[in-house]
Amino acid sequence: MFRGLSLSAGPGSIVHLAGPNGIGKSSLIRILAGLLRPFAGTVERTGGVALADERLALDGHQPLAQALAFWQRIDGAEPMDGDFGLSDLLDVPVRYLSTGQRKRAALARVAASGAPLWLLDEPLNGLDTYWMCKAQAAIDAHCRAGGAVVIASHQPLALEAVQEIKLLDFKP
Repeated sequence: MFRGLSLSAGPGSIVHLAGPNGIGKSSLIRILAGLLRPFAGTVERTGGVALADERLALDGHQPLAQALAFWQRIDGAEPMDGDFGLSDLLDVPVRYLSTGQRKRAALARVAASGAPLWLLDEPLNGLDTYWMCKAQAAIDAHCRAGGAVVIASHQPLALEAVQEIKLLDFKP
């Protein structure tokens, strides 16, 4: 998949994995999460990890509040603080949420997890301009509080001090 790729995401850092469709951004995020094994090399990390990818980790049959409460219990997390505009949707079954609402719910779950490392696969897809700004503000706040974020995205990020890794540079 990649040759000679090395990345580090310490406290306060944002790493942007960039490249065309099919280059392996999502696979690399899943490797970093421990869901896939690297073909060669190693992945080392300490602390908790929270993942938001194309697979919404919320039960579609549950109302949003119950689906988020499940992860709150699993993660031992704080209650969601409402920064993602979901308070009017808590009684709605997850399967009825729009693409943008689902994305915001996934980001809210990650933010409430308490994990120091966030792995975000296309976190801005499906969000309008307002929510794209709010999502990036949440990412920025997490990093300012000492967290780290690895983002796989086609979209440019309006965040300071982003380390961009162009995956085409590491193809054999």
